[in-house]
Amino acid sequence: MTRVDRDVAVTGLGLVTPAGSEEHTFWEGLCAGVSMARGCEELTGLPVDFGCPVVGIDLDEAVGGRTVWRMARFVKMALVAARRAVADAGLSPERWDGDRVGVVLGVGVGGVSVLVDNVRRLDGGGAGAVSPLLVPMMMPNAAAGEVAIALRAHGPSLAPATACASGATALALARDLLLDGRCDVVVAGGAEAVLTPLVVSAFAGMGALSLRTGDPSGASRPFAADRDGFVIGEGAAVLVLERTADALARGGRPRALLAGAGSGTDAHHPTAPDPDGGGARKAVEAALGEAGWAAHEVDHINAHGTSTVLNDAMETAVISGLFPHRPSVTAPKGVLGHTLAAAGAIEAAATVLTLERGLVPPIANLDSLPDGFALDCVVKEPRIQRVERALSHSFGFGGHNVVLAFRRVDADGRPPADPGVLAVA
Repeated sequence: MTRVDRDVAVTGLGLVTPAGSEEHTFWEGLCAGVSMARGCEELTGLPVDFGCPVVGIDLDEAVGGRTVWRMARFVKMALVAARRAVADAGLSPERWDGDRVGVVLGVGVGGVSVLVDNVRRLDGGGAGAVSPLLVPMMMPNAAAGEVAIALRAHGPSLAPATACASGATALALARDLLLDGRCDVVVAGGAEAVLTPLVVSAFAGMGALSLRTGDPSGASRPFAADRDGFVIGEGAAVLVLERTADALARGGRPRALLAGAGSGTDAHHPTAPDPDGGGARKAVEAALGEAGWAAHEVDHINAHGTSTVLNDAMETAVISGLFPHRPSVTAPKGVLGHTLAAAGAIEAAATVLTLERGLVPPIANLDSLPDGFALDCVVKEPRIQRVERALSHSFGFGGHNVVLAFRRVDADGRPPADPGVLAVA
């Protein structure tokens, strides 16, 4: 197998995010570096009454059809993003071999709002008031199932749940399905919609959320000296992955290469990261190894950057320890909030756009780094930078760490030639 045969290409992107649900609005929002956080009516009266909701899109209209009533909000987001990604890739479910198409969509929680609504029904009206659609609407794998139905995808359908690393885990699994020869196309990403009183109250109770209720737009502050917690967001992102040779053969347009993926587990604590960053470091090293890169070749890092005290300190230690040449660093959660299971996929899409456009979005609300944070953070305005190799970090509760390695492609969609690397039959 030649080197190009083992390359996996991103050929399509689809997004539903707080910064916009079209690629250009999403990118403009990231590059503006202004937080999307705002007060949320449904959170009124709670200790934390703000978040980063998806607005400006009628999900029911975007999904369409007669089955939209059976879908929870996170499923609708996933389906809209998946359809857009497939269209962006120039593919059509009417023309592909569905047996060779896989779907991998990470979801952390599922339809929690549907569950809460039905608990109220049970309390108020007894068992007969509970919807028979409760289970299929709330189960986390509903997104993968509905997307597979809509896209006529009969290959493997998976729903990894690795908390805030779920979207990145989905992309790593998708890459494996392609390289193992089990699929020719994989539609992969993540979705989450838990901006609800129950979930917000739970995160606030554990001390994970920013308490800047008087300044929602200034609350998410990745790597800032005065950060005090994350802001919950919602959204979805789906990427279409194919083997590069297959994409080129059909006249497709590779947008970037997913050159490697790595994972490592903290095995430390249910919610707190390992302060030494052992699991995160293993994930970075594994991604570099699979991509065949030396650490000094990495130009850019799309950081997990939650804006929590512990996570940002751990991630800083990992980055500064492994990359003393100080690649540029951005953290989209300053703009988007933390979209939980969707974050890894949304940030993977942002990394692809950085590679394509030669522009690194700034980190919102970052005025000053703490003493000892040796990072080259992009702040205030986008930075023009030709990025060849980039990493996207995703770290989740439970100690799940996933890192994706992306490579720029040339204008003709072909992978850049590496001097000294020969194709081996």
